[in-house]
Amino acid sequence: MHNALLIAELSLREALRKKLVAVLLVLTALFIGFYLFGIYKMEVRLDARAAEAGLERSPTGSSNLPVMFATMFGMYLVYFLGALMAVLSTVSSVSGDIESGVMQSVIARPVSRAALVLGRWLGFAAVNLGYVALLSVTLLGGVYAITGYTPPDALPAVLLVLLAVLLLTALTVLGSTLFTTLANGIGVFVLYGLGFTGGILTAIGSLSDTPTLTTLGKLANAVMPTNALWLGASYHLQPEIMRQVGEISRGTNPFFATEPIAAWLIAWAAGLTVLAVLAGMWRFSGRDL
Repeated sequence: MHNALLIAELSLREALRKKLVAVLLVLTALFIGFYLFGIYKMEVRLDARAAEAGLERSPTGSSNLPVMFATMFGMYLVYFLGALMAVLSTVSSVSGDIESGVMQSVIARPVSRAALVLGRWLGFAAVNLGYVALLSVTLLGGVYAITGYTPPDALPAVLLVLLAVLLLTALTVLGSTLFTTLANGIGVFVLYGLGFTGGILTAIGSLSDTPTLTTLGKLANAVMPTNALWLGASYHLQPEIMRQVGEISRGTNPFFATEPIAAWLIAWAAGLTVLAVLAGMWRFSGRDL
């Protein structure tokens, strides 16, 4: 375990040396500033309209629905950027060293291959989770500072998003022990797309009252539960009035859920994360370089 932690520390230093963290912080600041400026302008406009009509706005009332939807889509962008970060930062975690020839000198040291894979995952997981957590806190804090609105259950929602990012990081590390860097990136993005397709199929099945499509969508979300984790997070982020809107539309919005995520899906996502890391450790230990 000591060697794995050492590799994790070296992975963090590598991220800093490649200016990955610096680039992330700059781009994150630009994204947050751009998005919060839009919310500020919307808030000013909503206040002006309420004043003209002689009405008082409530943070959880129907007059604040635009802010609620903006917050929801902002958090969806956080989830999407976290998924993108998880894949792109980790896609060459093992295969890149093999292709460049660096791995030959690394494995010559007294560090097991299994510890190397585990350390790579721990290091990049720390970067990815820290990024998503910072992005979530900054976005939600900014929305609250501008509008006074905060989602009802933000903490469990952010935790579900973090689990999705952790799973994608694990799958990308596993792919890096199996395939080339390019093939790994394509494969993980296809899996991510499978989960998103599951949400689309479920929404279309609900709208058209087609049980087969709904079943296929739920199956896709079970095979690749990242989208299911986001839908579970979206449920916690919605106040009651937004859930009522979703129920009226019969759950046809593929981005937001009207029901909480099943406990077994959370357990499956956590178990799949562990399995992916263990499979990567086992595969790389027996791989012929």
